[in-house]
Amino acid sequence: MAGSYLYEGDGLITGWHSHEVHQIEYAMHGVVEVETDSAHYLLPPQQAAWIPVGLEHQAVMNADVKTVAVMFAPELISDAGGRARIIAVSPLIREMMIYALRWPIDRHAGSAEDEGISDGFFRTLAQLVSEALDHEAPLSLPTSEHPIVAAALAYTKQHLASVSADDVSREVSVSERTLRRLFQDTLGISWRTYLLHARMLRAMALLAAPGQSVQATSSAVGFESLSSFTRSFTQFCGETPSGYRKRVAGEQV
Repeated sequence: MAGSYLYEGDGLITGWHSHEVHQIEYAMHGVVEVETDSAHYLLPPQQAAWIPVGLEHQAVMNADVKTVAVMFAPELISDAGGRARIIAVSPLIREMMIYALRWPIDRHAGSAEDEGISDGFFRTLAQLVSEALDHEAPLSLPTSEHPIVAAALAYTKQHLASVSADDVSREVSVSERTLRRLFQDTLGISWRTYLLHARMLRAMALLAAPGQSVQATSSAVGFESLSSFTRSFTQFCGETPSGYRKRVAGEQV
């Protein structure tokens, strides 16, 4: 009916795959990225990625990552939706996911009593996860099958420290006006909005690393002044970069 899986170790790229079960993956430490055909998601510490049954995806586990995944039979969560989501994890869901490690997904069948306990446990956790799916965190970037837009997205993400619209236009061989039109038509957002969101998500990942300073993060994602970075980060995340860094560090401990 359900089971858990612990990943801890080196960086890993899973490759594209899908599951015959629902999966929720919780980042205890480090940062995980999940990509589907429609979006690129960032899973920072203390957040969980929801991946419904049958969804093609690939995950990138950054170095020193530690995650707990719980897999559910499809009938346990009927209103799963057809796309990935990042959700905030309540203390109760977090503790239950950690406790679920006593029942690995590849376990041998136990006694009838133990199986009864695990079934009841996972039914309760599935209900909590189902309720949490209504509270999605805006931690994703759009993707596109349009060749020019896809190339522009990739180049932008690879050069967050210094990229400009002019750089991207030259790289994909279109004018800035055409670039702006393509982004609006295919993604529904401007290139500058995409750039800001990409910088904020990368900043969140960087700030989750031990010893990473706010100043170094600001420079790494292309802000000329610390004050403008702090203002943008606070508007996007609802807390200052230093506050976010301290909170994540404390939660990891």
